[in-house]
Amino acid sequence: MARKNILHMITPLSQMSPFDVNMALDAGFDAVVPYVNAELADVTGLVQDAIFSRPPDAGADTGVFIAGKNVILALDMLEAARKAMVPPFSVSVFADPAGSFTTAAAMVAKVEKVLQEKFGRTLEGARVSIFGATGVVGFCTAVIAAREKASVTLVGHDGAERVQKIAAEIKSRFDLDVRAVDGSTDHSKTGIVADSEIILSAGKAGVQVISKEHLRNAAKLVIAADVNAVPPAGIEGVAVDADAAPLEGTGAVGIGPLATGNVKYKAEFGLFKRMIEAKKAVTLDFQDAFTLAREIAK
Repeated sequence: MARKNILHMITPLSQMSPFDVNMALDAGFDAVVPYVNAELADVTGLVQDAIFSRPPDAGADTGVFIAGKNVILALDMLEAARKAMVPPFSVSVFADPAGSFTTAAAMVAKVEKVLQEKFGRTLEGARVSIFGATGVVGFCTAVIAAREKASVTLVGHDGAERVQKIAAEIKSRFDLDVRAVDGSTDHSKTGIVADSEIILSAGKAGVQVISKEHLRNAAKLVIAADVNAVPPAGIEGVAVDADAAPLEGTGAVGIGPLATGNVKYKAEFGLFKRMIEAKKAVTLDFQDAFTLAREIAK
C-alpha cells in the first residue's frame, strides 16, 4: 500500500484558512489536519509527534504548514519547526501566513518581469515605495525587493512609528536597510509617489490608497502594482486585470491583482506539489516562493 501524504496545518488563529486547505488538497495531499489557536511553544511538540509517528524514510511524505496572519510569528514558528527535527527523523515545512509569502513573491516577480521587458532594467537601484507596509504582504514584499537591491521605502498610512519598527525588524532579521516614512496625509503621499519609480499597494481590501490626484506629479513612475481585488482599487486607474497596461495620466504601467494573483496561486500550488514530490524533507519560505514565482512569471 502506498504511503499517504499527510499535511499538518498549524495556525495561531481560531480557524485555518479554507483557501490553504483547498490548495493543499488540490495539490495532492491525501489528508490535511488543522491545529488552531497554536502558540509558538506548541510547535516543537506537534512537529516531534509528526516525525516520530512514522519511520525516518517517511519524512518526505509528511508536511507541516505554518499559517496565521503574523509574519514574525510565522518565521519564528518555521525556525522552531526546523529545530524540532531529530535526524534522521524530519518532515517538510512550508510557511505562508495569510498567503503573504506567495503573494509578495508574485508581486515582485511580476514587477521584475515588466521592468525588464518594458524598460530594460532590473530592480537593482529602483526606488520602490510600498503602501500598506504594516501588513503581512507589505513586510514580505519589502524583504524580497530589498534583497534584489532595490531602494525600498515603507509608507505608514498612520504615521512613521509602526513602519519604523518594521524597518528595524527587517534590519535585525535580514540585515537589510529599508526606509520608513509618514504617508498619513495626501500631501505626504503625493510627495512619496513623485519620488518613486515603482509603487506597490498592499493595503486592506476595498480601500483606495493612491488616487489620481496623488499620481499627478509622478514623473519618475514606471510601474504601479496593486494586490487589492475588492473595489475600489488600491491604486486608482489600475484595473483588476491590468497586466502592464498604461496608467492614465502617467508614463507608467499598471499591474492589477489578477495578474499577480495568477502567479501567486501557481506559486502556492507549486510549493505544495514540491513538498509532495520531494524525495527528502524540504523547508520552504518566501525566498523559495520568489524563486518559483520568477519561473512562473517568465
